[in-house]
Amino acid sequence: MWSNLPFDLLANIFSFLSPDSLACAKSSCRHWHQCARYLATPESQRRHPPWFIALPNRSRGLFCCAYNPIDDSNSSSSWYMLPLDFLPIPTRPVSATAGLVLLRSTSTTPFQLAICNPFTRQFRHLPTLNVTRINPAVGVIELDPGHQFGELNFRAYVAGGMSEAPGGGALYEPKVEMYDSRCDTWKVIGSMPVEFAVRLTVWTPSESVYSNGILYWMTSARAYSVMGFEIATNSWRELSVPVADRLEFAALVQRNGKLTLLGGKCGGDACIWELGEGDVWRMIEKVPFELGMRFLGGKGCWDSTKCVGNNGIVCLYKDLGSGMLVWREVVDEGRWEWFWIDGCCSIRGQQLQNFQIKGLLLHPNLAHSSLLNA
Repeated sequence: MWSNLPFDLLANIFSFLSPDSLACAKSSCRHWHQCARYLATPESQRRHPPWFIALPNRSRGLFCCAYNPIDDSNSSSSWYMLPLDFLPIPTRPVSATAGLVLLRSTSTTPFQLAICNPFTRQFRHLPTLNVTRINPAVGVIELDPGHQFGELNFRAYVAGGMSEAPGGGALYEPKVEMYDSRCDTWKVIGSMPVEFAVRLTVWTPSESVYSNGILYWMTSARAYSVMGFEIATNSWRELSVPVADRLEFAALVQRNGKLTLLGGKCGGDACIWELGEGDVWRMIEKVPFELGMRFLGGKGCWDSTKCVGNNGIVCLYKDLGSGMLVWREVVDEGRWEWFWIDGCCSIRGQQLQNFQIKGLLLHPNLAHSSLLNA
């Protein structure tokens, strides 16, 4: 009976499965495989929490590890190894969007972006930018799903960087370019003050947060500050950061649609602030002392801390083998709670060497993307 269910009914059933269960269903028979491949799309997977994807800073010839949050046992069985040998070039992860991972090439001097799906092993270069540049800041926005098999779409913004000057040498590039996955092209959409281009090039990591129509970047130069690009007006602004001169690390995430800032002080607490009306920061939470000391190994130094988050979860991490602090929304109870996730030291009995990672939150997409087949 199960093998003869109508396609639409079976797809509706599959839409309630978690990614790991869907993968098992996909391998059962040809009919289930076709249904899971084309109709069980990322938008249906959003019923489940995102997976934490631990990607090496430089990925060629290595692998990434994926943590499945559905399994609350907090054991090595919650981690999976995903080979990255399908990547044809050396890359560095930038961000996750639309069930895909945005990458930047490290094998070419001009800036080049690519996308991949580590679960379906698909990879593709994005088109070349209109302005050749190196080391710009990148911002990503996920758009509404498309109509073809629930395809998800996104826009990528590139600002700053160094470009070749007309008379030789180099200059800071003030043009802002935008890539739209629906038309698969880059276009110049505006410009920025040169002093902002300098700061985005030299002191801003390649990651961003989108909230209420504005892309935000955290500068990496102490004292920290936040730079924002309002997309509708192509205008730029700068925000201050609470106790900016005392923070050892600072990072931005989006939480419940609002811009949220995490920062840790030397020998002190790690705090969480939320941006309110009038661009005023309001402290809403502190990392529990015991969990903070466990995360820091008793050293009291937040310097190497990294952060990733979305609306329902915030993760503090360092490297693959160290444990991770998670602040997660408990939807049924209307509150947020802290808990600990052990680092990934082995998978299915195979011991792993520790390495530096970039953590991404991703809803696994087991459907083959038409964008990656373009």
